[in-house]
Amino acid sequence: MREGDTFARMGGDEFVAVFVDLQDKHDSVTLITRLLDVASRQVQLGDLKLNVSASVGVSFYPQPDEADADQLLRQADQAMYHAKLAGKNRYHLFDAEHDRNLRLRNETVERVRQALANQEFVLHYQPQVNLRAGKVIGVEALIRWQHPEKGLLPPGRFLPDIEGHEVSLALGEWVLETALQQVENWADAGLDLPVCVNVSAYQLQQPDFSARLATRLHSHPKVPRHHLELEVLETTALDELDSVADVIRECAAMGVGFALDDFGTGYSSLTYLKRLPAQVLKVDQSFVRDMLDDPEDLAIVEGVLGLARAFGRRVVAEGAETPAHCRLLVQIGCDLAQGYGIARPMPSAEVHTWVANWPPNPDWLASPHVQL
Repeated sequence: MREGDTFARMGGDEFVAVFVDLQDKHDSVTLITRLLDVASRQVQLGDLKLNVSASVGVSFYPQPDEADADQLLRQADQAMYHAKLAGKNRYHLFDAEHDRNLRLRNETVERVRQALANQEFVLHYQPQVNLRAGKVIGVEALIRWQHPEKGLLPPGRFLPDIEGHEVSLALGEWVLETALQQVENWADAGLDLPVCVNVSAYQLQQPDFSARLATRLHSHPKVPRHHLELEVLETTALDELDSVADVIRECAAMGVGFALDDFGTGYSSLTYLKRLPAQVLKVDQSFVRDMLDDPEDLAIVEGVLGLARAFGRRVVAEGAETPAHCRLLVQIGCDLAQGYGIARPMPSAEVHTWVANWPPNPDWLASPHVQL
């Protein structure tokens, strides 16, 4: 120990060392390694040779959030537990930022659970259209959180924090049920409108996904099966491609369609295209949005169109932000699109009026297919 450091026995075989005046975390490694070395030195006791080892957990101060002495001890104790699990005779550094993120995730999970119970979630719907034909072909259901204090929150503000948690399954089930009920409500009002619903890989890979979907569809007999399309992110890590392909086939047998969302952004696009029997490819909006100015993005969009034709798939372009985007999409042979240039996501109550009054752009209807 150095002068000014403190070493104390807390009880039993637990000790606390306090090191001061360290420039950074790395400076502590030398001191911790020295402690481990001293603790593991053999002790001669009469005819016996005693060998022990230590496991060290390390916490630091100051931290981004205020921490008192008890918290520092708890953090060090938690880190020590990880050191023991890793094989003993070693140290583990407590990651305050990771712990803070974990606590925030747990708080979000609990708050989402409450929001479900309080009916704070809503679905907005973004129209999808056939630009060349001037027809609305469906809508995509997009979740929003009507937070009582923070207002209307987009999915990026809460979905990443609950990914892979069981509460995300409950939320996914709510989205499916709400979307199907909305299609049924529109049908009763004389509006025949298919809906696309995003599903996470975690939800899709649940063993009972197909059975639960069948039960849910059975409870909505007025909804034609082909009026439901499920979207899965192409960038999502689908560890079991074969089992996912089986689920897609089971859904197809019910009449439910599948789409690969954000197509072209992952590293396995061709593998997904070959092995996952999804009928629709949705070109990622980042490529569509920039294709007016970036020839490479335009080439990617055209490449996806070529792949889709070769594999017999339909293509929907996301990110059609302006009339110019829509015009170019029609010219290169991509007639199906969605984006701000057509309509922003809207509450369900506004959809019927929008569909009835949407005026197709004459330029899109008349645009010839050109080879760029």
